[in-house]
Amino acid sequence: MTRTRIVHVLESTQIGGRFTVMGWVRTKRDAKGGFSFLEVNDGSCLRNLQVIAEQTLENYDTVVRKCHTGSAIRVTGVLAESPGKGQRVELHAEEVELLGWADPETYPLQKKRHSFEFLRTIAHLRPRTNTFGAVARVRNAVSRAIHEFFQERGFLYLHTPIISGSDCEGAGEMFRVTTLDLGRIPKKGDEVDFSRDFFGVPANLTVSGQLEAEIYALALGDVYTFGPTFRAENSNTARHLAEFWMVEPEMAFCDLGGNIDLAVAFLKFIFAYVLEHCEEDMAFFNRFIDPTVLQTLDDLVAQDFEVLSYTEGIDLLSKSKEPFEFPVAWGADLQSEHERYLCEKVFGGPVILVDYPKEIKAFYMKMNEDGKTVRAMDVLVPKIGEIIGGSQREDDHDTLLGRMRETGLDPADYWWYLDLRKYGSVPHSGFGLGFERLIQFITGLSNIRDVIPFPRTPGNLGFRTGPQER
Repeated sequence: MTRTRIVHVLESTQIGGRFTVMGWVRTKRDAKGGFSFLEVNDGSCLRNLQVIAEQTLENYDTVVRKCHTGSAIRVTGVLAESPGKGQRVELHAEEVELLGWADPETYPLQKKRHSFEFLRTIAHLRPRTNTFGAVARVRNAVSRAIHEFFQERGFLYLHTPIISGSDCEGAGEMFRVTTLDLGRIPKKGDEVDFSRDFFGVPANLTVSGQLEAEIYALALGDVYTFGPTFRAENSNTARHLAEFWMVEPEMAFCDLGGNIDLAVAFLKFIFAYVLEHCEEDMAFFNRFIDPTVLQTLDDLVAQDFEVLSYTEGIDLLSKSKEPFEFPVAWGADLQSEHERYLCEKVFGGPVILVDYPKEIKAFYMKMNEDGKTVRAMDVLVPKIGEIIGGSQREDDHDTLLGRMRETGLDPADYWWYLDLRKYGSVPHSGFGLGFERLIQFITGLSNIRDVIPFPRTPGNLGFRTGPQER
């Protein structure tokens, strides 16, 4: 079934050329002059291709008249200049074939605008809307930009385990992976007998590929992961998902300064890439979702990133007299309202906070000489606050061992991680970027459920409810 993608037809200069397109009817209008206007979209771009189907077509009554919104069709015709506004060309149909009919009485995407809440109930159809088609294309472009950025710099793409025996963050909010019969769980005394489970030990879905990425960074230099991660946090908000994607580079022979430089270059590269390659879709988001997204990305590409310590940030917040919902105090983690205040009100642009108190950061972060802070960094941007979190990793064996004990981790579970500090340890650094948080920021969409194809959240695993139950 040879076809030309609609994006290429719309860009073609071959007036009078014959093309075959296939797609879904967005709208159909029958004109009094004995012909019909069909707006057809195949997902290759935001714009529809206008098809003119005249009554003289052999199957006009049996096919064209049945082509309602949602129907899939195949059209062969001649490309012509369009006299209509907002379109350069149109296709004059010579043949129209109905590939898949959609019942106009039950097809749920009849209106031009639907609420995002409603569209989440029909995740199998929402990609056909303008918004979710645009999200998918931007998501694809950003994925490509991520790989281009790292590949051009000699990083190796690493596939880290999805099933893991370690808790990278030490937070404990992990999904258990098991083959045990939950109705008859084997016990040793009061404890679950994991020796009878598939792996013989407790196993979970990973919250991060970082620890495994460090293994390869300390052998190959520069690596990055880009894959799914999972967090069993029972938080049903517009900012949380149970399944999401993370980008995590790890670099050997790299200190905190090098880590910051890479993170800034990374964000600027992605934003510039989107502005160049997603012009049509970004104009759509700027018009219908958030009228500031284009200017925000332009600004971030051009602006310097202000670097200051956590202590300096706390001092600025404490002196601001801003009525924050959450109190500001040294030793407390910053909330998004604090991060946004620094970006939007104090510096008018992106901010990088460094040297956080060790008590609010993970065990693997490099201790500073003061014994109180670690070489952590959080990259903050306007509108959302933190977009990247990272650190220089602790490369001293005894210090790392002490931090594990301080945070209540059993060093025996991380013997291999400690081993890396015994055999050729070097300064190394890395960071993590939540992919969906990034797409949310780029598109201006307010709910993270709308930037991932199939959101997994508390109480929602997808297609549970049939149309008769909605």
